[in-house]
Amino acid sequence: MSNELGTRMRHLRRRAGLTQEQLAERAEVSVSTIGRLENGRLPEHRLRTLQKVAEVLDVKPEEWQRLTATMDGPQPALADAAEVLTPAGTRGDPTPAARPEDPAPPVRPGTQAGPPAPAAPTPAPAAPAPIPVPGTAVSSPVGPLADAAASLAREVGRRWQREEKHRRVHDPFPLPVRYQPAPAALMDRPENIQRLQPGVPARDLDLNGDLRTVADTYRSIESQRLVILGRAGSGKSILAIKFVLELLAAPTPSLRVPVILSIGSWDPLAITPRDLLVDHLLRDHPHLARTTPEGATLAAELVDSDLILPVLDGFDELAEALRGPALEALNATSHPVVLTSRQDEYARAVRDVHAPLVLAACVELADLTVEDLAAYLPRTDRLGDSLGSRGATGVWGAVLDELRVRDTPASSRLGQVLGTPLMVTLARTMYSEAPGNDPVELLDPASFPTGRHLEEHLLANFVPTVYRHRTPERAGPATGQRNRDPEQAERWLGYLAHSLTTGAHEHGDLAWWRFGASVRLPMRILYTALIGGLCMFAANWLVILFTVSIGYRRSVQAPTMVEVTVFGLCSAVVFGLVHGALAAMGRTVAVPTQVRLRLAAVAPGVEHRPVREILTRFGAGLLGGSVLGVAHAWSKALFRALAGTSPHADLIGAAIQDTLAAGLIFGLTAGLAFGLIAAFEAPVDIAAAATPMRLLSVNRSTATRQFLVLAAAVTVGVVICGYVVVGLLQQVLPWTLLWPLDAALLLGAVGGLGGSAAYVLALTAWGQWLTVARFWLPLTRRLPWDTAAFLDDAYRRGVLRQAGAVYQFRHIRLQQHLARVHVSSGRVTRYVKPGRMRRASGERASPEGR
Repeated sequence: MSNELGTRMRHLRRRAGLTQEQLAERAEVSVSTIGRLENGRLPEHRLRTLQKVAEVLDVKPEEWQRLTATMDGPQPALADAAEVLTPAGTRGDPTPAARPEDPAPPVRPGTQAGPPAPAAPTPAPAAPAPIPVPGTAVSSPVGPLADAAASLAREVGRRWQREEKHRRVHDPFPLPVRYQPAPAALMDRPENIQRLQPGVPARDLDLNGDLRTVADTYRSIESQRLVILGRAGSGKSILAIKFVLELLAAPTPSLRVPVILSIGSWDPLAITPRDLLVDHLLRDHPHLARTTPEGATLAAELVDSDLILPVLDGFDELAEALRGPALEALNATSHPVVLTSRQDEYARAVRDVHAPLVLAACVELADLTVEDLAAYLPRTDRLGDSLGSRGATGVWGAVLDELRVRDTPASSRLGQVLGTPLMVTLARTMYSEAPGNDPVELLDPASFPTGRHLEEHLLANFVPTVYRHRTPERAGPATGQRNRDPEQAERWLGYLAHSLTTGAHEHGDLAWWRFGASVRLPMRILYTALIGGLCMFAANWLVILFTVSIGYRRSVQAPTMVEVTVFGLCSAVVFGLVHGALAAMGRTVAVPTQVRLRLAAVAPGVEHRPVREILTRFGAGLLGGSVLGVAHAWSKALFRALAGTSPHADLIGAAIQDTLAAGLIFGLTAGLAFGLIAAFEAPVDIAAAATPMRLLSVNRSTATRQFLVLAAAVTVGVVICGYVVVGLLQQVLPWTLLWPLDAALLLGAVGGLGGSAAYVLALTAWGQWLTVARFWLPLTRRLPWDTAAFLDDAYRRGVLRQAGAVYQFRHIRLQQHLARVHVSSGRVTRYVKPGRMRRASGERASPEGR
């Protein structure tokens, strides 16, 4: 696009009396997009963005022609603009009158191709067409954006296929999750959902279906906005996964890539839906951090180009005070979206804001029937079939007979509890896959007087069962599983579940890089100071031992044990203060890096980091290095004061000289070193964040390379920057400063080794994982020593699930139960009968029964 287009757009915006921020908000694009548009730098594939902005500015057809005439390359016809703009500048009928010479219009996905309209000298007025929704018509992307969308679609499809297999959805067959229309009060008016012109009667919405038809139901909704409601464990997440896979597997897949993201940790008062989606893409797909020629990331370009369909899972998991603002934020846009929630929580939010999700249809999931249970549960009892001793229905025969009759309160309660796929899965695990358990006990009214008791019984026995009895398809060396004590495993999982309720992790997301946040802030400051001090102390002594071992004679006296100790203590204080300052800014938890450190980054085709990023890293390194240099100067001054080798006046003068010189030397060195690292960074591969452990592996490799590069760069940089700084200071100030080469090299080695190690261990995501999750938490018996293997094992057993780069408990109900058990007792027990508890590891009596 040319600069003339930018000039015209700037004139139109000023004519409308809007700022760039106001125009961006009304057009539902980013401020940077408006800036690129007015600078003539909007890519050709962003014609849709230009149309949205033109609509807000009330651009007339003749003005639109002048605008498009300034575009480089093929100009869009006026009919293209009519898809969005009518002669009055408002949305209307996008279909012009047909002419004999006109080509047949393209067939949109999900519609039937009909015969062309016959030619007529005076065509009859066309019937009112649906009102187009902003964002429902998407232009096909081209160039790097098309490649990014295609690779994202492939990765999303592979990820959820793997997760569907892991959740054993098809073993032995998918449970029939059915849906039906939700109450009318929870959805918008039919004419709004169908985007009809005024006066056009609305048709009946067909919102009945099941797992096999959810994608077709969505395609039939003109607004492409859908809310899925259901009670806890009713199969909302499974339905969302099936929806995504069906959309991606369609013969003519949608141009939008469906992306599932949990929104339990979303703060709609601070983060817009657009930024939430961009952040999620960057976290789970770091390769989208690559930048376009316009300076935006591929993730931001995909979202701004309306090439992402957000599937927002877990609206009910938001804090109650945030559900209303979240619904208002979603109502501020009309872009396609799918939202899942429990019905009661969603209904309260609708009452709070006096409106449902605008333009959205709404369905609710139905309970499983007795016929569904009779078809499913007997086929999960494979042991009974192999022994030939349980009949066709196995252990479930007597229970199913009672459920069919439902002539007792106990059978009615059990039928209601087993109406959700979650409880059916828990019952299957406990009774079909664990020999010796009889589900007939579920019908005992004395043991389970309410449905709540039944649910707690199934939840409490799930973890001990999967750790005591491993099913054949999940057992074996290939899975990486090992025998673990069920009681210990439940205690560790209880700690993790409890940490999710204390703010240590984002709500519901078990992220390995946030394990450090589970430790209280004073303790985090203490261990950060301890790590920094020990690293500097150890580096100093390693350098001294190395010089002594090779018989090297220094030009200056080697530091004594006291001086080394004082330097370590001062460094510890500095690192503790830095951590405290970061805590005050809310940035104590390091996020995983989204880049690899490629020493061959100069190779063709490898993307370089922008200059702004390099300058930002230089500034951060300058500040941090200066603080460390000041610590070095203070330690020397403190040692001299303790030794009493110099007069008081000399000590003050030397301290001022050393503080200025060391601060500048270490600051410049660290700034250049961190800037150098930024220059060699490149986005990670597409599969790097497919699982939490892969992301951990990438961060471990990057942290190791960072340590090596930083250590080498600081060692050399201290020598070079030292000569430059000392020379300049001696010319400007009447000081006599000594900077011998051997002392500079040794000081650089201490700063390089110690400072780099302290930075990697205390201030990177992998370092915090190593020092907290792999050392401190196991040392305090809150987690096992093999934390990574334990998490992966819990995932393979079905206790945890993966959602991109993070783990989650397989259901919020299981997480809440484990958290309650952790809080209520240090010794993990599980509920079996009122007044009677049984230890998770076997049949040992409870303390009450001993």
